[in-house]
Amino acid sequence: MIVENTQTQMRKGILEYCILSIIAKGETYASDIIAELKKAQLLVVEGTLYPLLTRLKNNGLLTYNWVESTSGPPRKYYILSDEGRNVLEQLDKTWYKQQSETENEKLR
Repeated sequence: MIVENTQTQMRKGILEYCILSIIAKGETYASDIIAELKKAQLLVVEGTLYPLLTRLKNNGLLTYNWVESTSGPPRKYYILSDEGRNVLEQLDKTWYKQQSETENEKLR
């Protein structure tokens, strides 16, 4: 139980970073974000994703465009704002630093 709890907390801790990284590739629809997260074995449901997207948007890290769909209502595609790109750049540096430090600790 302790391992599963820690694993869950680790996934939660990197989820926003992963979402920003996915959106950085270009305009992204929410279901595409979920598919990318599932490929990375970060299982996320819409009920988890949408509040995170709203928080990232409210913090000025994302914007979105409505795009007409041929198979239903318009779709919201998310885009990183300039501030979002700056934050992602800082998070990238933090990620690589933490990863390196963790690997160094394992070698001791």
